[in-house]
Amino acid sequence: MAVNIPGLVAVVIFYIVILLTGVLAARKSKKVEKTCSGSKSEVTMVGGRNISVLVGVFTMTATWVGGGYILGTAEVVYSPSQGLIWAIGPPAYLTNFLLGGLFFAKPMRSKRYVTMLDPFQHRYGNMFTAILLLPAMFSDVLWVACILAALGGTMSIILGLSSDLSIIISAAVSIIYTFLGGLYSVAYTDIIQLCFIFVSLFLCIPFLVLSPAVAGNSQAVHFNQSHISSLIGELPLEDSGKWLDEMLLLALGGLAYQALYQRILSAASSAQAQVTCFAAAASVFIMGIPSVVIGALAASADWNQTAYGLPPPFERGEAGKILPLALQYLTPTWLSVLGIGSVAAAVMSSMDSALLSSASMFTQNIYKATLRKQATERELQWVIRSSVLVVGLTGTGLAFSDDSVFSLWLLSGDLLYCMVFPQLICVIYSSCANSYGAISGYVMGLLLRGLSGDPVLGIPPVILYPGWREEDGVITQYFPYRTVAMLGSVLSIVLVSKLVALGFCHQVIPQSWDVLRVFEERKEAEEDDLALEEKNNICNTKL
Repeated sequence: MAVNIPGLVAVVIFYIVILLTGVLAARKSKKVEKTCSGSKSEVTMVGGRNISVLVGVFTMTATWVGGGYILGTAEVVYSPSQGLIWAIGPPAYLTNFLLGGLFFAKPMRSKRYVTMLDPFQHRYGNMFTAILLLPAMFSDVLWVACILAALGGTMSIILGLSSDLSIIISAAVSIIYTFLGGLYSVAYTDIIQLCFIFVSLFLCIPFLVLSPAVAGNSQAVHFNQSHISSLIGELPLEDSGKWLDEMLLLALGGLAYQALYQRILSAASSAQAQVTCFAAAASVFIMGIPSVVIGALAASADWNQTAYGLPPPFERGEAGKILPLALQYLTPTWLSVLGIGSVAAAVMSSMDSALLSSASMFTQNIYKATLRKQATERELQWVIRSSVLVVGLTGTGLAFSDDSVFSLWLLSGDLLYCMVFPQLICVIYSSCANSYGAISGYVMGLLLRGLSGDPVLGIPPVILYPGWREEDGVITQYFPYRTVAMLGSVLSIVLVSKLVALGFCHQVIPQSWDVLRVFEERKEAEEDDLALEEKNNICNTKL
């Protein structure tokens, strides 16, 4: 396929605009560093806690509306084996932000944390926090790989450009402006990117509807009950466990992303953080509508009337590329170029957030708290930049070898849902949780999830839950096994914490066995409080 020169020029111009915006935002970040009461590294990570509601809504929405969200939603709506009922992205993300605003924004922002891992560090110490960083960083790397793979496939179809080259260029642009400006560059480029996504994708819909391949075929399929049923999809009782598992994975697993708390913690107040979450809930749902419509129209199209021909994309195994294919063959050329711009914008708006997310956690919770407690602000700034580079390069490397955008999208939140989300609930809402319970919950979540297998990574299951099926030699679990791992982790944290506490408090377990010094430190704190209270009583008596 020949390279689409006008389209390539348009995309290059778009990339230059994004890069210039990121550089200008980096200059604003430097100015804020001089006037902000907080540290320079805090300005890079949470914008000096001075991000407005409007900018916060834009950057939060743009972060979630990534390549996986846009292409994955269109993929499942188009696929005859799934349909609209399996388009769980929009309702799941709506739920995610509502829950975040109601239950997590206030307790996290009111305590002025810098990253999601700060409450773990305060309660459990540095060792467990370092262990918890691993699944969080792994998910960010997979997220980067997912969205870059989505972009590579799209550019190769519409521009005729090499998928690998597209991935490298897009990753380089995103890494550069995140490297330079931190959260300010990420937030202000997100505004341009989200506006571009909104305009271009919604503009595609009327042209798709009026396309001869869709409009001419709609007469034949309008009263076809089987066609309508295939668009809506079916949810047999035996598949309901899988549907519920994936819905909860996206709705609750998203609450364990550092990218979410980076926006919450950058707000000026707890109330502003909550408003940002509620507004983002509505906007992220709206941004999913074009993908749903494009997937449905692509399913209704007569592909024999297009240059693509027969067999249709699903039979060729290209359902994951249905959005760029629909833009390429069912819309005018200039509009398909706008469409590739929207996917590129979605990719960069999510990728930069993932890069800064992992870099912030490593710098704040590992390097500054454990490795170099006396590190200067300049040193921390360079650690953030180095981390951005490492995460970006690792995710870019994985992007060259993906199968399904939707599968990789789910996998990026898998470990967060099974291992980090249970820990987050307990550290915020369970006063009894301690280091022993947290470690047992971590191991329990990892074991249950690992033993359930994963077809994307080629890991065969050891635990076979009810309803499992074998298709083409690959075993797929239809039981909500991820949710079982998550609940098992929560129960393990609470039960082990309480049992260990009872054992030490009633001297059933010798105090010398408290290797993590959980109860020794608690006893010292109680003695200090008691001594302070006695001192105050003496002072009052003398007065």
